[in-house]
Amino acid sequence: MDLKSLIRDIPDFPKPGILFRDITTLLSNPDGLRYTIDFLSTKCSELELQVDYIIGMESRGFIFGAPVAYRLGAGFIPVRKKGKLPAAVHAIEYQLEYGTDVLEVHQDALRPGSKVLIVDDLIATGGTASATAKLVQKIDCELVGFGFIIELRDLQGRKNLPDVPIISLVEY
Repeated sequence: MDLKSLIRDIPDFPKPGILFRDITTLLSNPDGLRYTIDFLSTKCSELELQVDYIIGMESRGFIFGAPVAYRLGAGFIPVRKKGKLPAAVHAIEYQLEYGTDVLEVHQDALRPGSKVLIVDDLIATGGTASATAKLVQKIDCELVGFGFIIELRDLQGRKNLPDVPIISLVEY
């Protein structure tokens, strides 16, 4: 299946000069969504990644992370923006283009030594994925890889990630 044909390009969003890759058209296509989940799960299985947990970042990482966790027989852990989780959290602050943000995970969500795969819809500069990886490592878990639906190669986000397997289904 040609996933690129299911991803809509929106010029000048969220600001002039940006070409936004919109996955809502992929999500609304039942065959495309099923194929995407199956394809990402298969790629992870082919790499023989031993995974205890899939982490998905707010919010589109939830869409893909949870069904991939189901397919791989792993647990799913949400990583959220600051103040969204109700129990005690581990947190990490990271740089954005203009300012900083904070990601959090429940303190009791991951056991030290757990094997973790991070899944998100897109890697651009790698900032959010890198911060999530640091959060995983801060908890003394083993990061075994990353899975992305879309990779924007020109932004070189891979350079900001740890040296683990990186799966991307569609590259621009």
